[in-house]
Amino acid sequence: YFGSTKVNNDFTIVDKVKAEAGGTATLFVKSGDDYVRVSTNVPGSVQGRALGTILDPKGKAIVNINKGEAFYGEVDILGKPYVTGYDPIKDASGKVIGIWYVGYEK
Repeated sequence: YFGSTKVNNDFTIVDKVKAEAGGTATLFVKSGDDYVRVSTNVPGSVQGRALGTILDPKGKAIVNINKGEAFYGEVDILGKPYVTGYDPIKDASGKVIGIWYVGYEK
């Protein structure tokens, strides 16, 4: 949720980012040790989106996110190279509960 707005399967925010800046955007939610795409415009097989896929647990970005830090750089997303930015979403206590991502396919 963002306030009282449920973001799962709501593409308003990510599609607005794409309309204004191009590229792709995703909201991830932490589930156990994984971060799951719950709102995205990264291409995939669910409604044309990569919904339900996880952030690469062996990728570069997760190292910074698990430390509560942002990551900016090139990563592979579902087999394609992207220039990216991942920023942790934290709760009131500072615990990482999700990720805000933006990126451009190379």
